Amino acid sequence: MVAHEQNWLYNHLQQHCFISILKGEPLTDPPLAPRVFVLDTNVLLYDHNCIDNFQEHDVVIPITVLEELDDFKKGNDLINFQAREFIRKLDRLSGDKLFGEGLTLGEGRGRLFVKVARPDSRSVEEAFTLNKPDHRILALADQLRRENPDRDTVLISKDINLRMKAKSLGIIAEDYETGKVENIDELYTGTALVEGVDTEIISRLFQQPFSIPETDLSEIVTPVPNQFFILRNGSSSSLAWYNSETREFERVIKSRAYGIQPRNAEQTFALEALLNPEVELVTITGKAGTGKTLLALAAALEQRESYRQIYLARPVVPLGNRDLGFLPGDVQSKLDPYMQPLWDNLSVIRGRFTSESRESQRIQEMIDNQKLFIAPLAYIRGRSLDGIFSIVDEAQNLTPHEVKTIITRAGEGAKIVFTGDIYQIDTPYLDSQSNGLTCLVDRMKDQPISSHINLLKGERSRLAELASNLL
Repeated sequence: MVAHEQNWLYNHLQQHCFISILKGEPLTDPPLAPRVFVLDTNVLLYDHNCIDNFQEHDVVIPITVLEELDDFKKGNDLINFQAREFIRKLDRLSGDKLFGEGLTLGEGRGRLFVKVARPDSRSVEEAFTLNKPDHRILALADQLRRENPDRDTVLISKDINLRMKAKSLGIIAEDYETGKVENIDELYTGTALVEGVDTEIISRLFQQPFSIPETDLSEIVTPVPNQFFILRNGSSSSLAWYNSETREFERVIKSRAYGIQPRNAEQTFALEALLNPEVELVTITGKAGTGKTLLALAAALEQRESYRQIYLARPVVPLGNRDLGFLPGDVQSKLDPYMQPLWDNLSVIRGRFTSESRESQRIQEMIDNQKLFIAPLAYIRGRSLDGIFSIVDEAQNLTPHEVKTIITRAGEGAKIVFTGDIYQIDTPYLDSQSNGLTCLVDRMKDQPISSHINLLKGERSRLAELASNLL
């Protein structure tokens, strides 16, 4: 059962029990009529399989939504892929019943409808004068509510403003909750501070073989694979990570990567995970200036001989919803502004060396030979990432399905790194709970080939750190 159904069920039961108590009737389970869910366009673009997640309830796709999907089906971005996949899915299900009595979605499941709103919703017409797709969707929801007085009609949309408009008309409106991480404040951080560790245990981490068995800390720590720890007792401390294969805590030694030196414990942990060949998936979160992308790029360059290509990508999110065509120049000129942050990080690394140094020249050679490739994320579609070190920047602007699409491109010998700030979302229908990076961290935390680190301290500058904390 998805979250919005759980909330409704709880409220319904509460109301039923309250009425029964007032009437002096015994408490019995109330009959729960299947609901009617009306889906907004953004829900289908977020998850093209969303119609499979409503159990016994009926699902209605307004014809207006299909019109809007038609505008999204052309293009190479992942949102265009979602539109095409849903249209194909609907075509496979298509039949005369879809536009009439409804098409069953399976045994014990509800029915799927495609419906046209009649222009007779006076409440919508009186409240909103503009004839726009959102209002036609509202009109259909209002129409279905009047046609089904014994059932709840619910508008599902990821557009907060549309949900508010619906509620102003007395229409139940909810977010699409499937896949959301509920307790975002308790999201796995990948690190833990353990106080009161026996000093003898800490001292053994500084001696051969620089590890201790899991049983030595079993009473105070329950680790997950590749979790990092700061073990401390007063002035004695050590950095360690948990190796789930050997069931040991191993000491983490601060190391450099292509001229980049970690400046705090979390950066040290991140670099350890990035340089570990056994860890095939790394997620790094943190606010601006914590060094997420810089560390990932430095680690990739340090391991350049182990991979046939280093691929840096980020989603293109136009500011103010202005399309790429608004910018002057050819395709490369249009894309350069969006890729500039990646080039900036590369410049920081090159700045660690003189222009005549072998390290600086090697970077230029890698760019010229496309051993180091920077491009929009849309270019990853259709590729097989065999032996490639991939860095996906600003991953908080991706949906969970988009993240899944990227990871499933990974071939043998590949490593994928996702970086981003889950509280800095640039797309209108994602939030800190539903974006792909948050879901990835939550789902993969127990996997032995995955590692996550949340960076806390900004290291860009004192000014940047102050602004990040106070503004």
